[in-house]
Amino acid sequence: MTDLFTQYSEIAQLAGGLAHEIKNPLSTIRLNMDLLGEDLEETDLPQLRRAMQRVDIVKRECVRLEDFLNHFIQFAKAHKLETAPGDINKELRYILDLHRPKWLDGNIEVIEYLDASLPTVLLDERSFHCAILNLLLNAQQSMPDGGSLVVRTRTIGDEVAIDFIDTGIGMDAKTLEHLFDIFYSTKRGGSGLGLPTTKKIIEAHGGSILFQSEPTRGTQVTVKFPSLARITGT
Repeated sequence: MTDLFTQYSEIAQLAGGLAHEIKNPLSTIRLNMDLLGEDLEETDLPQLRRAMQRVDIVKRECVRLEDFLNHFIQFAKAHKLETAPGDINKELRYILDLHRPKWLDGNIEVIEYLDASLPTVLLDERSFHCAILNLLLNAQQSMPDGGSLVVRTRTIGDEVAIDFIDTGIGMDAKTLEHLFDIFYSTKRGGSGLGLPTTKKIIEAHGGSILFQSEPTRGTQVTVKFPSLARITGT
């Protein structure tokens, strides 16, 4: 088991390093496309206008590839945590307040039911924020015409649970079956790494994630983390 974990860590490190190496020349390409675009944007010559259209295509593809590489690097690093005792309610309020303008713009009502008596959990704040943002983005994208999202925290035995309940379009059984498959995505241009990364982060915390959904009836996501009392055995 140790040898398998070591091999996995080496592969993840290699893949992450490779992604970083690709990002460097890609940034150079994108920068030069930006500069070239500035030189061409004020021209009236038909040939140069066509060249500008091609420059725009290259710039868009560079952005798409950079986004993919960023998601891949997050996935490769998802098992590396630096945890400390944390307050899940506090972290959730911070994330929700930060992104509340997006919910308002999308005509989405966010309803919070945060249990004030939650026990402390061990969290890696940066990774936790990444996982929660992925779940919130999925919920937002499932409600293109607006809706509501309930964010609820509660204690279940020796675990702390977070529920995300949306009124979105929901998912069928096939989508649920492949939800955490790497590179699987139902969204055009999606990397297929958001939810696999989220799952890795939550499991690296010793937690679990469960999706319940039906088409047209919305989705409930329940994330559980072990409480600090359970971890320390007190």
